[in-house]
Amino acid sequence: MTLDFEPVSDLTGSGEAKSNIDLLARLFPDAVVDGTVDVDVLRDLLGDDAAPNAADAFGLRWPGMAEARRLSTLPATGTLLPKPDESVDWDTTRNLVIEGDNLEVLRLLRRGYTNEVDVIYIDPPYNTGNDFVYDDKRTTSQVEHEAAAGQRDDEGVLQVGEGSDRAQDRKAGASLHTKWLSMMYPRLLVAHHLLKETGTIIVAIDDTENARLKLLMDRVFGAENFIANVVWQGGRKNDSRYISVGHDYMLVYAKNEGILRQGEVRWREKKPGVDEILTRASEIWSSHEDKEVANETYKKFLKSMERKGATAGVLRFANLDESTGRPYNADRDLSSPNLRASGIYDIYHPVTGKAVTRPQRGWAMTEDSARQMIAEGRIAFGDDETKIPRGKIFLEEMSDQVAESVFSQERTAAGKALVKLLGDDIFPFPKDVNVVARWLDIVAGRNSDAVVLDFFSGSGSTGHAVMALNAADGGNRRYMLVQLDEPVDKDGYDTIADITRERLRRAGAQITSAQIPHAAETDTGFRSYRLASSNVKAWDGTPDQLDLLGAVDNLVAGRTTDDLLVETMLRLGVDLTTPLETREVAGSTLYNLAGTLFAYFGTDITVERASEVAKALVAWRDEDPGDADTTVVVRDTGFVDSAAKLNFAAALDQAGFTTLRSI
Repeated sequence: MTLDFEPVSDLTGSGEAKSNIDLLARLFPDAVVDGTVDVDVLRDLLGDDAAPNAADAFGLRWPGMAEARRLSTLPATGTLLPKPDESVDWDTTRNLVIEGDNLEVLRLLRRGYTNEVDVIYIDPPYNTGNDFVYDDKRTTSQVEHEAAAGQRDDEGVLQVGEGSDRAQDRKAGASLHTKWLSMMYPRLLVAHHLLKETGTIIVAIDDTENARLKLLMDRVFGAENFIANVVWQGGRKNDSRYISVGHDYMLVYAKNEGILRQGEVRWREKKPGVDEILTRASEIWSSHEDKEVANETYKKFLKSMERKGATAGVLRFANLDESTGRPYNADRDLSSPNLRASGIYDIYHPVTGKAVTRPQRGWAMTEDSARQMIAEGRIAFGDDETKIPRGKIFLEEMSDQVAESVFSQERTAAGKALVKLLGDDIFPFPKDVNVVARWLDIVAGRNSDAVVLDFFSGSGSTGHAVMALNAADGGNRRYMLVQLDEPVDKDGYDTIADITRERLRRAGAQITSAQIPHAAETDTGFRSYRLASSNVKAWDGTPDQLDLLGAVDNLVAGRTTDDLLVETMLRLGVDLTTPLETREVAGSTLYNLAGTLFAYFGTDITVERASEVAKALVAWRDEDPGDADTTVVVRDTGFVDSAAKLNFAAALDQAGFTTLRSI
């Protein structure tokens, strides 16, 4: 180990341009010289599969696409400021709510959460003309778009063809779509890094950008990983001029559908009404001594479930088992499809004792299997031996179904629910919590520990849905929400992110107080963060930075060591909810992140203080020594001189610490 402290600012992460070049250098050393990629050499090494420069490629293209792609490879330059006062259960929660532009936030999260997210659900701006507020400082004006698209010459003269009186409209529309695509593209590229290989992304959209989004998703996630374009019919529009278009879409893609297929993953959901039917059937059976009466009572109850929307596939389980009271139907045909010797034997009626009528081709199961089915009560006999028995299928064994690609759910319900929670006219058109929860559960394969990301979080419906799912089934799902600090003109709220946080506070309290099976143990808290510039002053060469004494404190005014810790975690790729302990040592805080990262950001560290901090750090590590590599991070300007810094590094080296960093 070198006794020098490597600056965390020199590190790179997955998906960043420097890391991409390093990866290419390992794979194709001939193509990378002095950190620069020779594209022609790379093309030669790839052989016939590499497209030539002038190839007419198939797929979505737009002016500004290359610049939008480049934005995804830039390293993050900002940080997240922790806001415990805005949070709920800061010390124990594993949920995150982050306010700020989602592209920079995604880049900040990339190092710590690459391949960590199970489900991404986003409902981005639909680009309807009044919902687009994202600006990455490179989206084009109408004139810039026309120039990039070759519609204006070098002198700025608009190059228009003859014949079409809609030419101007089409150019304006193209510019609108270009801006939206250039906003979405880098965000989806970074999101692709965050998603696990077994993960899934759902993107909600309407007809305005559905076609272009599908092509964009094909480019980012691969057309081979497309799962479905789900249609959500949300209501009628009776004032429509031509057709009532009341549907939206949810584009569903896997990160790697091949891995899901190899793992024989099948997405299923509980049939509507199953849980209520099973619960009520058990109550009816236990409260009636006369089992025939119990059966009739159960059948009447099923009629009421039909009115509640239970499907025919559930309602056909219309009988209670004579011994256990479990709902069943006798739909299973026990006859063999082909005549065979193993199926020729007699089954005897349990009441008459006579052999029942045997199917012409014999039984589908062997005689031993038939005996086992009879013992388990899985054969339904007729009134006498003249009826061919049927196999019983129990409801709890057939309670799942495949989700259909078209479903109906009135959107007005979501708005009414939010009004009840927050009041009138706070947030228009919120996502439906029940719909989001349903699809999160389906595509996560009922993974009760799923990590869910929504980087267009709006009012926070996705976080609400995650809490509701956990309260219902005892899961430990966690959410990460990102919302732009978009201003709103609402009493009590300055930004949409303010609405997000308040909605989650109230939803969490509502869930905690509700009669829900696992409400008490549900994590209804969240940690709040806000995007900001780096805590460390950037060197810009201005005269005021030539004051060497003043430059000893390189922290931005007003920032704390807690702020510096979060930036360190982001730069080193540490989960923001990693368990944290602190101790006061030599006048400042010593941070311990699960024994794998120690951080000390004190200043005026002399040789004596350095020795004190080193001893405290070694003693704390030795209280619970582990096998993992331990990193120590200090403040770059924290030492009074090089001797103190060198002595501190030597003490840590002697104690076995292998990685030293500075910020």
